[in-house]
Amino acid sequence: MNGLQTLDYWQEFMDHPTGAWLGFINAIYWLGTGISYIFGPIVTNSYGRKKGVYIGYIFLVLGSVLQTAATDEIAFVMARFFLGCASAWFGISVPLLINEIAFPTHRGIVNALFNCGWYIGGILAAWITFATRTYSSSWSWRLPSLFQLLLPIVAFPGFFLVSESPRWLIFAGRTEEARQIFAKHHAGGDVNAPLVTFEVTEVEHTLKLEKNAKYSSSYLDMLKTRGNRHRLFISISLGIFAQWSGNGVVSYYLVLILDTVGVTSTTNQLIISACLQMWNLIFAVGAAFNVDTLGRRKLFLSSAVIMTISFVIITGLSASFAKSGTASTGAAVIPFLFIFFAGYDIALYVLHLVVVPDN
Repeated sequence: MNGLQTLDYWQEFMDHPTGAWLGFINAIYWLGTGISYIFGPIVTNSYGRKKGVYIGYIFLVLGSVLQTAATDEIAFVMARFFLGCASAWFGISVPLLINEIAFPTHRGIVNALFNCGWYIGGILAAWITFATRTYSSSWSWRLPSLFQLLLPIVAFPGFFLVSESPRWLIFAGRTEEARQIFAKHHAGGDVNAPLVTFEVTEVEHTLKLEKNAKYSSSYLDMLKTRGNRHRLFISISLGIFAQWSGNGVVSYYLVLILDTVGVTSTTNQLIISACLQMWNLIFAVGAAFNVDTLGRRKLFLSSAVIMTISFVIITGLSASFAKSGTASTGAAVIPFLFIFFAGYDIALYVLHLVVVPDN
């Protein structure tokens, strides 16, 4: 969306959206995400993790094709809604599938690396939009819209061959299939390996405890003790503050920020956006590989400090530029945008490791 907002043909097609309308165009993506998160867990627990990913693909194709072929603003907005639905189905299903198949000592890293893929897509989106910026037709924004399908289509054959979650298979009474998957991925095909026996036993025990808890407890238990209230607060607040940390301002309105600090060239805006995605990928991957070494707590606290300081500086410099119009003051905002996202990357990509258990 940052890239599209720099393009004149997109601005003309959408009738130069501003204010609440521009906010709604960006926000409806998250409306689709929020609605899908209600139904996603029900489907993935009842029918398997892979079914959730297939549904995500359906919404992704629908959203991308509709956005590319949009004939008016409403069609474009609906496409954004469907893309938000796709994001939720992938976000619900894929981390579980990765976590429940991965080798035990690899879970922390591979789970964190899953979210790093966001920036691989972001890099492609930014440079594709940069390449199409000179097109003298609506294809300057329609082609980047279509290319949202590129990586998912490339990934689909590999995903099609991926095993179903062994944890879900045991839950569904298909224990031998789960044992074969554990043996294939964790023990070189030896179904009698001690690790395979341990993992199957561990999952069965965990599922038994969950089943007993289902009938002997209620949601009110989350409020009955101080420890449970603390855990509930952490679970809820992490999701809220991950999206309420200032990242949304830069993620969706980078063009407006750059305009306010004197960077108005479409080419320069797209280059900054693309370089920011590359910068993000470096820090996200770095954090992912150190999540077990440095620990979740240190990464979260470091992230909070970096984001707080850099966001305060960004706000101050932006206000100073608005009053003085000094070019150097406006330019100074740019490196602090990068520093802010370095802090954001450190924490975001270990976020779901805190709330998703191993088994």
